[in-house]
Amino acid sequence: MILSATALTPLPVLIPMLAAAATLILGRRPRAQRAVTLVALVAVLVVSGLLLYLADRDGIAVVQVGGWDSPIGISLVVDRLAALMLVVSAIVLLAVMLYAVGQGIHDGNDQQPVSIFLPTYLALTAGVCNAFLAGDLFNLFVGFEVLLAASFVLLTLGASADRVRAGVSYVMVSMVSSLIFLAGMGFAYAATGTLNLAQMAVRMDDVPEGTRAAIFGVLLVAFGIKAAVFPLSTWLPDSYPTAPAPVTAVFAGLLTKVGVYAIIRAHTLLFPGGELDNVLLVAGLLTMVIGILGAIAQNDIKRLLSFTLVSHIGYMVFGIALSTQAGLSGAVYYVAHHILVQTTLFLVVGLIERQAGSASLRRLGGLALASPVLAIAFLVPALNLGGIPPFSGFIGKVALLQAGAADGSVLAWVLVAGGTVTSLLTLYVVARVWTKAFWRARADAPEGGLADAAPSALIDESGMEVAFSDRADVGRMPPAMLVPTIGLVVVGLALTVFAGPLVDISDRAAENLRDRSVYIEAVLGGQP
Repeated sequence: MILSATALTPLPVLIPMLAAAATLILGRRPRAQRAVTLVALVAVLVVSGLLLYLADRDGIAVVQVGGWDSPIGISLVVDRLAALMLVVSAIVLLAVMLYAVGQGIHDGNDQQPVSIFLPTYLALTAGVCNAFLAGDLFNLFVGFEVLLAASFVLLTLGASADRVRAGVSYVMVSMVSSLIFLAGMGFAYAATGTLNLAQMAVRMDDVPEGTRAAIFGVLLVAFGIKAAVFPLSTWLPDSYPTAPAPVTAVFAGLLTKVGVYAIIRAHTLLFPGGELDNVLLVAGLLTMVIGILGAIAQNDIKRLLSFTLVSHIGYMVFGIALSTQAGLSGAVYYVAHHILVQTTLFLVVGLIERQAGSASLRRLGGLALASPVLAIAFLVPALNLGGIPPFSGFIGKVALLQAGAADGSVLAWVLVAGGTVTSLLTLYVVARVWTKAFWRARADAPEGGLADAAPSALIDESGMEVAFSDRADVGRMPPAMLVPTIGLVVVGLALTVFAGPLVDISDRAAENLRDRSVYIEAVLGGQP
């Protein structure tokens, strides 16, 4: 039997949607819910892996949903970039689900009701996959809206005041982004008469340069909010840290990268002329530098990692804005690297809270002695994030800095310098966490003595409530939560071990992105 990418393409969206419906029906049977979710996410991972293999071997695959030919119908498109994003996302989604289920089994479902969590999580999975496969702007918008609806539910699980407040803020920002996206779609349709990306790419060449730049600017604002590009990133550090650990992990690792993916697709397919490249370069520089400076000022590890998340989005924007194959290849590889590493670090923070009762650096210490496994689980992705050789973070950053140096413009060299400084400051930030949380004695922490006290409603200097756990099992990490975290650490190391083949895939993906005629021909098949 010969595998067909066309037959497999709809499955990453269809499987989780059907599974979400099944888990809703099985709401009173949590074991059956967990089994359905596990099977569905494993199936998505397997299908995504096959799609990556087929896309790399055979080229772009296109499915016209409902039998309606493009550009009238809905097109689902799998190229190397989309397939790679599907694979990395499926790995992260599966690992986080296992972590969350392990947490729910260990704690009970009072704070994370499984009957709500799993169907919503599967809907989130479908939204992510739909966004990566979308071949038209409206279907991309639908993917974003599915993400928004599911993420609001996940963000407010437990219904604490902080979570509801953060959820409302997140939804308001996301709604503004969606409205701007709708406006951008309207402008693009008015200028080209279509929402199909391939047909729009052909017709956009006939649109006046000023109008084209204005449309791109509107879409960049919408995607920039979702990707947390400075100055559109201020919402993120206040929204993500309040959610449960697995929700924060999947949001931080994955959802912002959907926005980055949208920027890559729009920039390379619809607006390849480079009209706003200098604006993107400046935004990338500011995102890197201001994000990491914000991280330096934090004492709560979740907020600190939220700021590093913002900072490292700047590297991806840097590679995109160079508009070269080397820059795009570095950006694609760095997106895959950052999804895995950032997710892992947020899961580790959840384990730190289990082990020590807090994520505040003012209250932590001695974790390396208390739990060497946890220390290793933090150290490896932390060094990876900091760009220490030979980890994948180093490989991705070197690729981006080399692309900037090859560009040779003054602004590109400024970005090279900014990227180098940001990498050093990232290393300083993670080293600070290591020395304070893991290396020093807990008795030396300014508030270390509070760790064993009853839960309190103390407010830290950032204005966030930092309460210790009142659980009797503080100091114990459930194996069902630890194993998926270690699994992601291993996958992150695999990006280093198999860096050669992955970089080759990134290069070929970048080559496809630069030669948009391949995408256009695959979707339109010679139609105007």
